Amino acid sequence: MRPTRNLALLLSAAALSACASVGGDGFGSGRYTLVRVQEVRVGNDSMAVTPPREWNKISSSLFVDIHAVEDWTQNGPYLDGISFVTGLKDGKALVYQRSRDDRQVPKFRSNMTPLEITSMIESLFRVRAGAVDFKTVGLSPRTFMGYSGFQYDYEHLDGDEVRRKGRAVGAVIDGRLYLILFDAARSHYYGALLPDFEAVVNSARLI
Repeated sequence: MRPTRNLALLLSAAALSACASVGGDGFGSGRYTLVRVQEVRVGNDSMAVTPPREWNKISSSLFVDIHAVEDWTQNGPYLDGISFVTGLKDGKALVYQRSRDDRQVPKFRSNMTPLEITSMIESLFRVRAGAVDFKTVGLSPRTFMGYSGFQYDYEHLDGDEVRRKGRAVGAVIDGRLYLILFDAARSHYYGALLPDFEAVVNSARLI
């Protein structure tokens, strides 16, 4: 069974089992909904984006229901994915976790700095994706949906021995976290799909 990268696919063992049942990369009928080239609402419907080409939305029915998170993929979640975090509230985590879990992903706080948010993202990959080597490449200011935000670039090597790259662009708006994260295999897929991610980020708007 190949591990998966997207935020929703890190939510539970049930999600991983479902991916194994539909093939090596988790790509199968009934698991995805086509996202057409038009403006669409994502996550909890508080943000809208326009993809430059068709993508595939991963069915939320497979996962623990976190309305503020939505995931897309182009070639299967093992290879690439775009995750949307839409209005995550203070005190909430990016993924479902039990209080008795030994390792916890920090909860979002409305007063978090960009550096603290990036540490939260790193923790997500270390705790849930089993990253054995995680490196920050860059953190810089960036306007997102008209608000002062940040861009975070990183690389990681997970237990499956595949090197991946990622970029997250986000902002805290009215005390809630809005974020679009792209994560893909470093070989070919990251470079091939980064223009799509940038187009999606630049098209994003609040509803």
